[in-house]
Amino acid sequence: MRKTLLALTATTALAAPAMAQDMNIVETAVGAGNFTTLVAAVEAAGLVETLSGDGPFTVFAPTDEAFAALPEGTVESLLLPENRDQLVSILTYHVVPGAVMSTDLSDGMTAATVQGSEITIDLDTGVMVNEANVVTADIAASNGVIHVIDAVILPPM
Repeated sequence: MRKTLLALTATTALAAPAMAQDMNIVETAVGAGNFTTLVAAVEAAGLVETLSGDGPFTVFAPTDEAFAALPEGTVESLLLPENRDQLVSILTYHVVPGAVMSTDLSDGMTAATVQGSEITIDLDTGVMVNEANVVTADIAASNGVIHVIDAVILPPM
């Protein structure tokens, strides 16, 4: 029984990345469980359909902890209907057209975001996108890839 349980656990763990490829970026984020704030923001911004579309997209996805680190009241304010344009700008700054895998990155490279501004990749001390650390890379989805980051990155003013 113990060997069967261990084999089942190992099989499930190994199958998880493959299953993510059957789900789009939004479905993958929902299924992960640590992107509830990001998913709520994507819904409030009206971007679910876009990020569920064909893509491909690369999303630098802040965790719930990253959103919690913002000044108190920031997330709640951004989710208000009157701040939708600002929310869309911030969220689309986390998205790059195309599927960019970690093996495609080089130190100092820049990438144009869907928002219109560029992000910068730094490989000196791990992988960083602007001031955020990539904590998990290359989560494949059916319409692109997710890289998990530990901070919300903000577009230049």
